[in-house]
Amino acid sequence: MATTPKHTTLRTISEINLTPLMDLTFILLITFIITFPLIEQGIPMNLPTADAEAVDQETSRTISVDAEGNVYLDDIPTTMTDLARDIQALAAVDSQATVLVRADEALNYGRVVEILKILTDAQITRMALVTAPEQQ
Repeated sequence: MATTPKHTTLRTISEINLTPLMDLTFILLITFIITFPLIEQGIPMNLPTADAEAVDQETSRTISVDAEGNVYLDDIPTTMTDLARDIQALAAVDSQATVLVRADEALNYGRVVEILKILTDAQITRMALVTAPEQQ
């Protein structure tokens, strides 16, 4: 009495398991939610308070000056000479560029004027001084 071997056919999986993909998506979402607020506050400073209109920050460049007078272009430390060169290059590429100036309220006013002079020398006409919103 001979037994016949049972042949099993391999079945192809026609479905994609989405559970690992969804887990990865939620992990990335949570990571971005946690880190995004930290990106704007990369340089600690106390901004002066005032009422002002909101400016589109996605298409603008930011110059920050902390209380010690250190200058940053888009959160990257720089010198005044390098800043002037970078702003000249920016103006050559995009004449309608918007530059936001963030300065600590304890900073000497002359330092802010130096930065504004660099912007006007490069013929940047769209600039804004960033302030913190007033407390109601």
